[in-house]
Amino acid sequence: MLTSRTTHCPYCGESIELLLDASAGDQHYIEDCQVCCRPISVTVTVDDRGHAQANVAGENEA
Repeated sequence: MLTSRTTHCPYCGESIELLLDASAGDQHYIEDCQVCCRPISVTVTVDDRGHAQANVAGENEA
């Protein structure tokens, strides 16, 4: 189940869209900002109801 979430880049502050896959469970990965191309650390957590939540941080801040 893919879910689209909008958040802000921790570097440039621009709005970015993340596509989250709740079926994969909790995840941690690096994704480049679609605006400034800097690496963002993305942590995805999935609750008991299958809803995914994403937290983002600068690569060295996670």
